[in-house]
Amino acid sequence: MHLLSSEANSGPAPGGRGAVVLGLFRILVGLSFTIHGLSTLFAWPVAPHGGHAATVGSWPGWWAAAIQLVAGAFVTFGIGTRIAALLCSGSMAYAFLFVHLKSGILPIQNGGEAAVMFCWSFFLIAVIGPGAFAAGALIPSRSLRRTAPADVAPTRG
Repeated sequence: MHLLSSEANSGPAPGGRGAVVLGLFRILVGLSFTIHGLSTLFAWPVAPHGGHAATVGSWPGWWAAAIQLVAGAFVTFGIGTRIAALLCSGSMAYAFLFVHLKSGILPIQNGGEAAVMFCWSFFLIAVIGPGAFAAGALIPSRSLRRTAPADVAPTRG
């Protein structure tokens, strides 16, 4: 069983209260991340900290914002959720370790509280799964597609 595969059944029972709460959690965390990316890239719906959008292609700000926007939207809608959430988690781990940690070890001290919370929230979603309301559940899984048995030869007509 792969940790991030869709076959991993470690999440709450579909349709149960846990799945609903997890789905709402995924939507809120993903949407918050997406809005953060929108703000950093386009200064919309509000200007980011510092008052201006990131310069196109600048490292790491613009690239982090691109991940926030795209992968955050994937998490929000529940499409490719586990992989997108792992990418989001990794980007926030990078932010904490290489940006915030320079100013002290404690998140309250170095301004990295949001990075830590996003990192662990997305890691939780990556491990447990998307919960309810995921659009990815509407897409048929490769493992569920019908294939012809191997011992049946195709007929020519």
